[in-house]
Amino acid sequence: MSLLQVILLAIIQGLAELLPISSSAHVVVAEKLMGLDPSSPAMTLLLVMLHTGTMFAVIVYFWKQWKATFFSDSEALKRFVWLAVIATVLTGIVGEALNKVIEHTIFKGAPHAQLEDLFGHLGVVAPALLAAGILILVAGLVEGRRPDSEESPEIGFGQAAVIGAVQGLCLPFRGFSRSGATISVGILQGIKKVRIESFSFALAVILTPLAIGREALRLHHADTSGFAHAAAPSLLGMLFSFLAGLLALKWLSSWLERGRWYYFGIYCVLASIVVFILHHNGY
Repeated sequence: MSLLQVILLAIIQGLAELLPISSSAHVVVAEKLMGLDPSSPAMTLLLVMLHTGTMFAVIVYFWKQWKATFFSDSEALKRFVWLAVIATVLTGIVGEALNKVIEHTIFKGAPHAQLEDLFGHLGVVAPALLAAGILILVAGLVEGRRPDSEESPEIGFGQAAVIGAVQGLCLPFRGFSRSGATISVGILQGIKKVRIESFSFALAVILTPLAIGREALRLHHADTSGFAHAAAPSLLGMLFSFLAGLLALKWLSSWLERGRWYYFGIYCVLASIVVFILHHNGY
């Protein structure tokens, strides 16, 4: 894996992770086009570092806003903690239940590692991208017709539960964007765009260490002999994913505030067509 490949994957991860277009779908496609093995220990280490970079980008970008809304006083903090707990618990329940259902039906008898590899196939990624695109398009159209006066200034506990459940639906499917789905569902529930964006990425910061820990467990059982050569490129990748993540968040906020959310939906639908074509051609 060359430095150029590391930088390209870092930029793709940083942009796609924080835009509602699914980083996993874009990274899987990029890896296949580059001829890389996503399951190799070096690639797993790189993925851990790239996720770390984007997590820090989210914290840096939203910190002032979180301080002003969720951490402004003890009551606001207590409410946010309850909202986050409700959403995260629902995410875990729905995500794990969905994984079990899939394991015992569609992929019955497949080892867990093999199951994860199957979800990286473009034949699965393409319809997930299409579904995310349609959801974003619907939310964008509804948001465009709703007066600002009808938007809810606060996130309710029921709304947080729905957001968490939808987030759980995203976990097993590469291509079904977490940020795209959660922000779209928040918009459809009438939550102010600025508030749902902030809450969605706060949930991401809660989930990201869990995802990093899961990948770290895979590394624990891997051959670490080549890590010395992969460590420096992975650190460079983390830096580029951090910078790309900051750029992506500015882009997302701008389009969300200007009523251009549905543009991301159009992109996901078009991207799903491209992925379908790549899958048909044997990638």
